[in-house]
Amino acid sequence: MVSDSQQKGKWREAALTMGMAAGLAAVFLLSRSIDARRPSPDLSQEEERLYLNGTTAKRASLAFNGLMADWYWMRSLQYVGRKIMSVPDNVPIDDLGTLNLKLLAPLLDVSTTLDPQFLEAYEYAAVVLPAVNSDEAIRITRKGIAANPNEWRLYHHLGYIYWQRGDFMTAAEMYGAGAATPGAPAWMQAMKARMTVEGGSRATAREIYGRMYEGADDPKVKDMARRRLLQLDSLEQQDVLRKLLLTYKARTGHCVAAWSELGPTFQALKALQLLRIEIDSAGSPLDPAGTPYRLAQAGCDVALDPKSEVPAK
Repeated sequence: MVSDSQQKGKWREAALTMGMAAGLAAVFLLSRSIDARRPSPDLSQEEERLYLNGTTAKRASLAFNGLMADWYWMRSLQYVGRKIMSVPDNVPIDDLGTLNLKLLAPLLDVSTTLDPQFLEAYEYAAVVLPAVNSDEAIRITRKGIAANPNEWRLYHHLGYIYWQRGDFMTAAEMYGAGAATPGAPAWMQAMKARMTVEGGSRATAREIYGRMYEGADDPKVKDMARRRLLQLDSLEQQDVLRKLLLTYKARTGHCVAAWSELGPTFQALKALQLLRIEIDSAGSPLDPAGTPYRLAQAGCDVALDPKSEVPAK
């Protein structure tokens, strides 16, 4: 015989199940409604306006805000993914300004309005949006800080955006504010000092991308940071190789026709060893991704191979 407490427990479980089912149905119907209102997603109509803003979506989601936030988040990734198909594979996600991603900011804005604690969406906004609309990237990230004032990572994201804009003093302020939050790592305060003194240096860039690589949850953000670190290594290597080519020209009166003409000079130069520049069997120096550097300007300069994983800009 079933006791009254057991019976009540079953009723509660059934009510909860029915509530979840109703919520999922509402999310499904809402997404169908949005899709029905959207024009056919051909390229000529790709940039149509977003039909629901954050406030409207929040009312329509019937308290299932988290599910709808995930839905808008997935739409954001799909939207960017379709655009990325038209660019080379070696273009990092922080350099998509030419793709005219008009809907990305509204999509991320709705997602973070539905779920103000959606840290992954804020991270994506901080990395991808600055190349598209840095003002929107700042607004969404500041919205995240207002909703999560003790989340130091958001201050890191905001400092990164201002650093990209060349506003090193404001970036320093953001890192300082983040350093004052509970649980913030010590390097946030160190970053404030570095940003103030040498904001535009490669050392600062290396610190930013290194910290981003360590803390990123999104695989694409992590990969972007990794490739930016490769780029910084490459820039240092190119400086050394460029000096070597100029020295050769000053000594011989002409530029090299092939890397192999430099011969033993490569092996003897300590700078190459310190920068871990490897030489392939044809005598060509390899970039940090393992692709041979190209000679440019008739052998007087060095350049990345377009096929290299190292970003060119």
